[in-house]
Amino acid sequence: MDRSLPSDSLASIAARRRRKWGRRLAAGIATLLALFVAMAWYSTMRDPLVRSYTLQPAGLEAPLTIVLLSDIHVSGPDMPPERVARIVRQINALQPDVIMIAGDIVSDKRSATRLYSTAASVAPLAGLKARLGKVAVPGNHDHWRNVGDVRRELEKAGFIVLQNDAVAMGPLTIGGLDDDFTRHADLPKTLAAMGSLEGMPILLSHSPDPFADLPPGNLLMLAGHTHCGQINWPWGGSPATMSRYGTRYACGVVKEHGNTLVVTAGLGTSVLPFRFLAWPDVWRVELATDMARSP
Repeated sequence: MDRSLPSDSLASIAARRRRKWGRRLAAGIATLLALFVAMAWYSTMRDPLVRSYTLQPAGLEAPLTIVLLSDIHVSGPDMPPERVARIVRQINALQPDVIMIAGDIVSDKRSATRLYSTAASVAPLAGLKARLGKVAVPGNHDHWRNVGDVRRELEKAGFIVLQNDAVAMGPLTIGGLDDDFTRHADLPKTLAAMGSLEGMPILLSHSPDPFADLPPGNLLMLAGHTHCGQINWPWGGSPATMSRYGTRYACGVVKEHGNTLVVTAGLGTSVLPFRFLAWPDVWRVELATDMARSP
């Protein structure tokens, strides 16, 4: 007796199996997409992490706290001025002696460039409070928007804006490089300006790349620009760092030739309005004395 199924029945069973596996595949893809969107939203909109680094410079008579922030990129939908105001309150709670912004206050990403004027973008930063003062340098987006306008608004907000120049602030000598990415940086001029002042030298730069050109010494450099990748792979690394040195200066603390570099992930986004596994952060850099570090 022939128990085999007709060919049309076999074809029907095969078609049902394909539809079943197709639904499972679609559900799996939808789940992965939902997880990606949820993680991207969390990575983008969470309050910035506060990362800390401590060093003991020679000759410092009292401990001092520097807070570094960068790449605010005020724009929508991820960084409206209201969010900046909330981050300002978080930074003030750290009670910084000096606040440094390493550029890219405004945003020129195509998705939301002109939602906020330069004045509206900078206004919340007037609320930042630091015992000794506030310093900023321009970034590439500030140049692309209008660096003169950005500078004027920052100065109204109480910042000293440095473009290849230096300033004495308490026990510190702070040099500020203009933006390297748009080829406005003049490292020799900035170092010369720093050399004419007394105090612990600190170099503030939007891009970390000039760190490779520093003479050997004992200089602290603070930078941003890379966003620590902004979009990171779950297994490590990222598609781009916007640095000509790849991952060498992409994120965190780097030491070379006696100098120290701290690179912040920044706060906002560029090109794409989201982050993925690259948390926004600010850095609290503690300058300690022998007395402060003793038990």
